[in-house]
Amino acid sequence: MSAEHPFLPELFAALPEGAVSSAAEDLKYYAVDQGPVLDLQLPLAVVWPVEVGQVQKVVRLAGQHGISVISRGAGTGVSGGAHATENSIVLNLERMNQILEIHPEDEVAIVEPGVINHQLNEAVRPYGLMYAPDPASYRYSTLGGNIATNAGGLRCAKYGVTRDSVLALDVVLADGSLIHTGHRTFKGVAGYDLTALFIGSEGTLGIVVGATVRLKYLPINSRTLAIFFQDFRTAAAGVLAVGKARIQPAIMELLDGASLVDIDQRMNSTLRARGGALLLIQTDGFGADAEADGIAAAVAPLGGTLYLEDPEEAHRLLELRRNSRGMDADLDTRVGEDIAVPRSKLVDYIAETELLAQRHRVNVRVVAHAGDGNLHPTFWIEEASDEGIERLNKALDESVELALTMGGTITGEHGVGQFKLRWLGQEIAPEVLALEHRLKRLFDPAELLNPGKAI
Repeated sequence: MSAEHPFLPELFAALPEGAVSSAAEDLKYYAVDQGPVLDLQLPLAVVWPVEVGQVQKVVRLAGQHGISVISRGAGTGVSGGAHATENSIVLNLERMNQILEIHPEDEVAIVEPGVINHQLNEAVRPYGLMYAPDPASYRYSTLGGNIATNAGGLRCAKYGVTRDSVLALDVVLADGSLIHTGHRTFKGVAGYDLTALFIGSEGTLGIVVGATVRLKYLPINSRTLAIFFQDFRTAAAGVLAVGKARIQPAIMELLDGASLVDIDQRMNSTLRARGGALLLIQTDGFGADAEADGIAAAVAPLGGTLYLEDPEEAHRLLELRRNSRGMDADLDTRVGEDIAVPRSKLVDYIAETELLAQRHRVNVRVVAHAGDGNLHPTFWIEEASDEGIERLNKALDESVELALTMGGTITGEHGVGQFKLRWLGQEIAPEVLALEHRLKRLFDPAELLNPGKAI
């Protein structure tokens, strides 16, 4: 059917050979990201531009024909933010993958959207620098995708999320025009902060085709503490104890017993044998040793077993944590969440989540970026049935409502996409949401940029 669409011949003619595909296997593969699929739609075509002018040409041509444009990178998102919609094309930016400039003296880099997070870090490492945001998918997720969702990661406890590391953007708007926002300096308050507006907007306001990012100093030293507790609530209390000691770790991750079991089964590790919950903390910089000692003293009254890991074991533990969500967290019988609550509510949220899982007779495991209160509970049932799916959805709804009643949010770092639209109205007041829709229409009057997502 897509081959008959009058838009396609013009699209193929407008771009070099190999830049457009309407092959069935490509349409199927690029129709979705890693999020739950609520309504599978195949795009009319997949487009791989290699430079900004091609992006502009595609956007203008799509606008003339009323075709929606779904921009994407590696497709690692888990909220359906890059799912194809009806009458759309997928604009895949992964071939725009050049690091254009590195300025060690200014501590900035200029990159294209398809640059892999890990690729940038390897490029700036020889200068003693790093790009701080490090989502679990850092080895294969693109910076453009990280910007689209304002991705966080393990180091966000100390270094912040993507928005804290992006200084300027090059953006193609819905009419095909190109704008530059922001500045190369660390400070700058001229005009409205459009850079911050585009970050986290999930491709609904414009298509990011370039970014100027701030680099941080690569820590000269780091110490990693693995603290195993008998239960998850005590481990969460350890997070608060570190905060009361006024120590700021670079990484502070929390894993419950069920998550340790899951990791052990998939990664052939033995974490669960060491305790019922794990608080994984890393300090860095010149004060790493002193901070590690302070943390050890702060959590000692809670009775955990502390291991000060050597660098090789520390790296292994962090990689296990990055893999803790599992590859099957968004099936009919298994759904992963991404809520955040104030850190003071961590213990309460964890306790209530355990109770609601029991009440709805579903299984739950929880991992958390404990340093900033971002939790990733995964709920699942053993076998699919209409009654079981209903219980699973009720538990999911209640877990989100619980986070909101505690002053939290429905999404800490994964974005709203399609999947979380059902809860958006519970967090954002009608008058604010109406204003956001007006902003959407201002930037995208025909609503062709990633429609049905984010707001």
